Parts: sequence; C-alpha cells; structure tokens
Amino acid sequence: MASHWTLKQLRLVALAAASGSYAKAAQDMGLSPPAVTAQMKALEEDLGVPVFERVDGRLRPTAAGAELLAAQQRIAHALQEAERAISALKSPDRGSVVVGVVSTAKYFAPMALAAFRKRRPEIELKLMIGNREEIISGLMSLDFDVGIMGRPPAELEAETQILGDHPHVVIAPPEHRLIGRRISPTDLAKEPLLVREPGSGTRILMERVFEEAGVAQPAIAMEIGSNETIKQAVMAGLGLSFISAHTVAAEVADGRLKVLEVQGLPVVRQWLVVRAKEKRLLPAGRALLDFLAREGGSFLPQMPEGEGGRCFLPQKPAA
Repeated sequence: MASHWTLKQLRLVALAAASGSYAKAAQDMGLSPPAVTAQMKALEEDLGVPVFERVDGRLRPTAAGAELLAAQQRIAHALQEAERAISALKSPDRGSVVVGVVSTAKYFAPMALAAFRKRRPEIELKLMIGNREEIISGLMSLDFDVGIMGRPPAELEAETQILGDHPHVVIAPPEHRLIGRRISPTDLAKEPLLVREPGSGTRILMERVFEEAGVAQPAIAMEIGSNETIKQAVMAGLGLSFISAHTVAAEVADGRLKVLEVQGLPVVRQWLVVRAKEKRLLPAGRALLDFLAREGGSFLPQMPEGEGGRCFLPQKPAA
C-alpha cells in the first residue's frame, strides 16, 4: 500500500495541515485546487481511511493524517541529510554544523565556536540558543548536529563528551546579612528566591538540593526565564538565587554580587557536548565535536579568587 504514495502527496499533506486549506496547499505547490483535490482523493482511496476532517471550516489531520505527517517529516529530514552528505562528498573540507546551546552556556560557548571558526573558516556554524527542553527537543528531532548542555535525559540515546565542571552556587547582593556566615540550605528556607522556570536544568538541580536538605517548599519569590534578569534582580535586592557559577563570574569578580557560603555547595555538574546516537555526523560536525571535546573546557569562565572564591571550588559533584 505504501508503495503507491508519492513525495508530492506527502508534501501536500504537510502543506494542507499547516494552512488548514487545500487551496493554500495548491498555491504553495503551484498546482490548481482541482489537481490537489484529486491527489488527496487518490491518497485516501489508497489508504482506505480519511486523511483530514473539517473543523470550523479548517482541515485537521485525522489519526491517519498525523501518521502521514510524521512520515513526511522523517523523509524530509532524510533528504536534507542526504543533500548535506553529498555536498560533503564533493567538498570534504567544507560543510555546515547546527549547534544547540542551552542559555546558561552562552557565557562561554560562543567563544569556543569562534575559536573553531578561526581554525576552520570554511565550515559554517549555525548557533541556536534555547532552554534545556528546547535543546533536548532539537537533538531528539535530529535538527541539531551537536548540543552543549548538562546531562541529557535518559530517553535521549546520546554520545557525550565532557567539557568541564559546572558549579552552582547561591548568590546575594553585596550587603546581604548572610554574607560571611557559614550557613546550611535550611537557613535559606524562608529567604525569597529568584528561580528559573520549571524544567530548566538549574531549577531541577536547585529543587534537588533543597529536597535533600529536608526543605520541602523553599520561598520562591519570582520565576524568571533569563539568567541576566535574575542577576539584575538579585543586585537590586529582590532576593537570592541558586544559579550557575559560570553565569556570575564577572559580577562576583567586580563585587556586584556575592557568593554565600552554603554547606554542601557548590554542587558541581558537568558541561557536555552531546549528539543523538542516531544523528549522522558529517565530517564538519565530527570536526567540531572533536574540537569541543579536546579544547572546549579551556573556554569556561575563570572563577575569581579571594573573597568567596573558595565557594567555586568543586566540593559536591551532582548525582
């Protein structure tokens, strides 16, 4: 049955699903509406089930239509990969690499990518920055060749290479009353906390730290989706924050933020360069992966010494 399907029909399914209209799909494909209607009718007759239903005047994929959409997306991706592979065969020293980077890594990843580009200027890099869920989604959909992030979830079968340690600390404004005191996580239970959104790697790690300390519900004052905004809010005195030490190295160095001495901190995770095992890496992607695994750690921010500096030293690796 599947042997009767055509790429044109699958493309029409995708366009009709996106626009909700056969007429718009016909326009996008440069066909007449009757030709599209005939193509879709032939497809449904071949399948023996409807591909679309009309809801409020728009086309909506049926369960069978959803399966065709998923197949079309896989085929389109495979064709794109084939095109890239053929280009690489014609010019093995050239190519492009799509890199997904979690937002917390933007404090060092661009510098590492810039260094790679200086060595391999013939390779085009496409940088996509997002939160943890967005980067995982891009790796799982095979849209990203490699990702820079913390440990990926178990459901993503991945090849990983360690870049370096990734410590997490609690920061406060310079005049906070807890500065200079040795405290425990329970001492922070009533302090207003500025936190990342649910699902972010930093939020997940923070919740684990408080849970292990027996703090069921820390006092979350505000959820903020940007490390930069969190830093500004802490400096303004709106609260404390559990955050990646690499995001605050500059502010701690010049005294705009302070690191609290909290028992068991920093919690140290690892920065990783990740690729989905089923992702076919072309020579350009493999060259970048090897470069990051070999030299990526040298671009991690240098932690300040002196006051608070010891709080950046690895003490408690995260499980």
